[in-house]
Amino acid sequence: MASLLAGNVSASAAPDSTDAENQGLSAGNSGPIRLGPSPTRTTSSEDSRFGPTEDRPFVGKATAPSEFEAYASELAGMPVARLGSDLMLPSRSAASVEANRQVPPDYVVGLGDEIQLTIWGSVDADLRLSVDRAGRIVIPRVGPVVVAGVRHADLNELLTRRVGQVFKNFQLSATLGRLRSIRYYVTGFVARPGAYSVSSLATVMTGLVQAGGPAAAGSFRNIELRRSGQVVGRFDLYDLLVRGDKKGDLPLQADDVLYVGPVGSQVALIGSVNRQAIVELKGSESVNDAIGYAGGLSTVADTRRVAIERLSERNDRRVVELALPQDAGQRLNNGDVVRAFNSVSAVLPQAKQYKRVRVEGEVGRPGDYVLPPTSTLADAVQAAGGLTAQAYLFGTDLSRESVRKVQEVQYDRALRDLETDFTRSTSTQRVSNAEDAAATLQKQAGTTRLIERLRAVRPSGRVVLDLTDTSRDVPPLAVEDGDRLYIPSRPNTVGVFGSVFNGGSYLLRSGSSIEDIVKLAGGPTRGADAASMFVLRANGSVISARQSNSGWFGSSGLSSTPALPGDTVFVPEELNKTTFMQEAKDWTQILYQFGLGAAALKTIKN
Repeated sequence: MASLLAGNVSASAAPDSTDAENQGLSAGNSGPIRLGPSPTRTTSSEDSRFGPTEDRPFVGKATAPSEFEAYASELAGMPVARLGSDLMLPSRSAASVEANRQVPPDYVVGLGDEIQLTIWGSVDADLRLSVDRAGRIVIPRVGPVVVAGVRHADLNELLTRRVGQVFKNFQLSATLGRLRSIRYYVTGFVARPGAYSVSSLATVMTGLVQAGGPAAAGSFRNIELRRSGQVVGRFDLYDLLVRGDKKGDLPLQADDVLYVGPVGSQVALIGSVNRQAIVELKGSESVNDAIGYAGGLSTVADTRRVAIERLSERNDRRVVELALPQDAGQRLNNGDVVRAFNSVSAVLPQAKQYKRVRVEGEVGRPGDYVLPPTSTLADAVQAAGGLTAQAYLFGTDLSRESVRKVQEVQYDRALRDLETDFTRSTSTQRVSNAEDAAATLQKQAGTTRLIERLRAVRPSGRVVLDLTDTSRDVPPLAVEDGDRLYIPSRPNTVGVFGSVFNGGSYLLRSGSSIEDIVKLAGGPTRGADAASMFVLRANGSVISARQSNSGWFGSSGLSSTPALPGDTVFVPEELNKTTFMQEAKDWTQILYQFGLGAAALKTIKN
């Protein structure tokens, strides 16, 4: 039987074929009959992916924002775009995306589609057949088969039945290769209206993206698919964007028309929503629907109220407030701006704030505590387990954020004033020779270094408490949220720094004065400015020798002032012998008025 089939095949000629390859025939006395490939046109990989040149990637620009988008962006303080506008900016052409899609079972074969046919068993064949204008493919030794209008799922059954009329004992697999291109039209309020060619797998969404999507005046919710003059489908992009529903994303056919209608009522959602956007409403959609399109209220939003600014009432009362959820069903008007409030950014009055306070140092249970609104420092200490026996209340360091912010503003203003004074003094100074000019330049360099060092030191927000060396109770000061209370142990040393022979920390003896402590450090050097010496107490207060102008240390009060545990004595350099101006000496006291501490002095000194 095989030889008979072989003989029959060899004696036959395929229609419109003259050579053996075009006939698709190869026979032998043994083995299966081989049906060779049908004539095909060699195409590049790019052509097979993209099809016609119209399908090549298009690099377009985003649609310019509308006046309402600009208005909403100004109110929000950031760009606010229409919901879905980012979906209309493809990075690749729609045709290349569709070319990689799997062919669905309900795909209908049509003119120009390519069918890849593989047959094995008693007959071997590996064919690529194109559907001709009559809707047929021609299989060698089998003849023409009408496949146009056949579903992809039914293609195998049809071809198996037709080939089975000629051959027996075979198996067959038919798949779709390169698909046909179809031309469709996009009209209406669209970014780039016109005619486009895409793969036959394209859908309404593919067509919209290729045309740039709706324009600023186009609707995202009123898109019609028209075929032969009839509306065969309506597509609402919000179904896809918000709900993930593609039921309206119908397949395109040749000569279909996509019509994008004019934009409907638009409202803006700004403030504490999950996505600030301009949404398009239709029908009887309400405040609740609009908020849902924006992803709902954010985690920190005030869920009890929203504000609406109505363009329709711009000549009267423009802003109204709605209570939620009672007013969530209220309808919105075209041009309304819905603002959701942040429930955590507004600062509560002190009488209602629970205070987060950190207590550290010599207390029974150091840590963070939340205290009632009317709590004081004594309540914070009590919550932390009370004072230990080693607590040194005089050295208590209370750092407060609100004070630090005020100090920073004042400190920056003082630095600017100092810089202005230095600049004015330098610019008005006259020089008569090269030596004076060099000295002026050196002074300017020193001034610049001083300003830079002062800027590197920042206020700490320390509050100086009214305490004495023997105090055992903190003052009745109300605490604020974020306060940090540090109670050190009682020190037994006093620090001496600056222009002394041997700066350092010295053991404090009972009854010692500031003069005695300075003597332990060897006393002031020859270049010291003893008249400007000052003492920083452990509680943050400053005692300056400039308060009086008598005595060996420049102040009889300072020379006889008793030294207290934790004191820091600073003896400055005589600034007249340096490149700095005399007035800069006052900044040592200003630094301590801002609670900057001994580290700031060391920074400036270095």
